[in-house]
Amino acid sequence: MHKPRILEVNKFYPPHIGGIETLIQMISEGLQSRSSLSVLVCRDQRGGKEITVQNGIRVHACGSWGTYFSCPLSFSFFPAFFRQAKQADVIHFHTPFPLGDLACLLSRYQGRVVISWHSDVVKQKRLRALYLPIMRRFLDRADAVIVATQGHIDSAPELIRIREKCHIIPYGICSADYLHAPRTPYLTARAKDPAAKKVFFAGRLVYYKGVDVLLEAFAKTDGCELFLAGEGGLEQTLRERAEELAVSDRVHFLGRLPDADLKSAFADCDLFVLPSVQNSEAFGIVQLEAMVYGKPVINTSLPTGVPCVSLDGQTGLTVPPGDADALRTAIQTLVNDDALRRTYGAAAKQRVLAEFERDKMLDRIFALLTNTESKEE
Repeated sequence: MHKPRILEVNKFYPPHIGGIETLIQMISEGLQSRSSLSVLVCRDQRGGKEITVQNGIRVHACGSWGTYFSCPLSFSFFPAFFRQAKQADVIHFHTPFPLGDLACLLSRYQGRVVISWHSDVVKQKRLRALYLPIMRRFLDRADAVIVATQGHIDSAPELIRIREKCHIIPYGICSADYLHAPRTPYLTARAKDPAAKKVFFAGRLVYYKGVDVLLEAFAKTDGCELFLAGEGGLEQTLRERAEELAVSDRVHFLGRLPDADLKSAFADCDLFVLPSVQNSEAFGIVQLEAMVYGKPVINTSLPTGVPCVSLDGQTGLTVPPGDADALRTAIQTLVNDDALRRTYGAAAKQRVLAEFERDKMLDRIFALLTNTESKEE
């Protein structure tokens, strides 16, 4: 029986850090048994193409001249794409990735094209203006577009224009991988006050995550300590801000955590906060990672998929993005109310199990890639 030949295309692939990269790894490994699948990406270093096999997945990583405006610059990507495309029945692109869009259009590839739209280009407004004609042609060329929530469509004018092509397939996680993982009191062991509630954030320390707003809000709370897992260009600035706010003794910068420690941290926290302030945060898989452990989530009312994951008043609280006072009130409310945390946390876990399981996501993606799924609104 012929297995469909699938080519996954993105900027990067693990061990490069990022939520999209982790998702692509999950999709690739989840579909390899029912397809002939390979991955084409870029890497941060110069040089030619590097081919590795990771957990059975053949990954072709093209050398680049660096990353500019969040996009790798790689000339070798184009001939590599042209060669790989000739062998593919379907190409699954993960956007935004202007290099991939352009390569597909230049190649005149005739097979099936499916785009997973993870977010719009938000910060780089000049780049977006240059990229927009390519983006529109690429979206017009696509046979189908995958989005994780209705919010992805509603917040992106270019998707509203082609909404008939859009298929809503929520991101998922394998709950068993979390619930059966060994646990340690990772945060408790690092807390200064054993009685303090543990407020947790995990993600890159970059502009759109809103960690600066989180520090402003946290400085006006009591009875809790804040744990920040992740690294990024703003780390030193955030450390200095914590000093200025006189909360450095209650704020713990954990850096990048290994997977086992990160799972333990999610399981050990009392509540999780995703304070993102820009539409670059289109979903927030970290919400699912906290929710599967029965943790309430505080998120922001971005016009994306973020508030569609953890629901205000059901699995946690939602506040306006950038509003430190509202965020402070939400944190203090959950810190003070044990019963409310338990109620929201229990509902959060059930929501993940019912709506965001990995296998359901994989089945629907595979059906769409192979053109066997009926559209679901």
